[in-house]
Amino acid sequence: MDNTLQLKAYAKINLGLDVVRRREDGYHEVRMVMQTIKLYDKLTFRLLEEDEIRLKTNLGFLPVNEDNLVYKAVKLLKDTYDVKKGLEIDLFKCIPVAAGMAGGSTDCAAALVGATKMFGLDLSKQELMELGVKLGADVPYCVLRGTALSEGIGEILTPLPPMPDCYILIAKPPISVSTKFVYENLKANELERHPDIDGMVDAIKKGSLPGITDRMENVLETVTIPAYPVIEEIKNCMKENGAINSLMSGSGPTVFGIFDTEEQAEKARDVIRKNALAQQVYVVKPFNQSI
Repeated sequence: MDNTLQLKAYAKINLGLDVVRRREDGYHEVRMVMQTIKLYDKLTFRLLEEDEIRLKTNLGFLPVNEDNLVYKAVKLLKDTYDVKKGLEIDLFKCIPVAAGMAGGSTDCAAALVGATKMFGLDLSKQELMELGVKLGADVPYCVLRGTALSEGIGEILTPLPPMPDCYILIAKPPISVSTKFVYENLKANELERHPDIDGMVDAIKKGSLPGITDRMENVLETVTIPAYPVIEEIKNCMKENGAINSLMSGSGPTVFGIFDTEEQAEKARDVIRKNALAQQVYVVKPFNQSI
């Protein structure tokens, strides 16, 4: 068995995000269309004979202990399957942190996949998804990847055909948005309109990009945009510069726009940077290949 392994942990966007209701237990029931994109962190794994977990990262403010989902994922596998060997993991982050792009969850999913391989465990994707839900609602999707309908609290996943080819502009403004703040201030049972998630799923099945972009909607914007107007500014800037449509991803603050051509997406990227709306700006494509 090779003693080192490198994996890419891909980010996600929400093409559509609806909150159906707030449950009695405080959790929110959602219906979301998730899409993996070609923006990724890199994880390098090295097998250790010692029974320990060592985590390093390129961002000094990130924890490298039990407070990190990568560490938790490896520990969960070791505890569940009584693994006595250890791992050293080098996490190189490129996905914006606390940005509504599942950066922590995708690193966690990659850690589950990588540690399983390094420890020689014979686990199916389904088994990894079931382990992942113990660590976070987005983790099973990040194991699955591609295009999917997410329901329940995010743990009920239905794979969908790949979304049509396009260019996606990602822009994360220099602010942090607390997911807890967004959901606590969302009046889920009083929402006047809901995204057409069924129509979007149908459009994906038909391979219709206009059918998808016409239905891009995120109910969490009702909380986040009034609190952080720069999100609306970035959306408008993308649309004024060629985006078919633009939307906030997850609970924000990252905004994405869908473009027909790379040239248009790059032009909009340059305008956003010039206007100092965001510094973390990337032109990417959809990712539809499984791990």
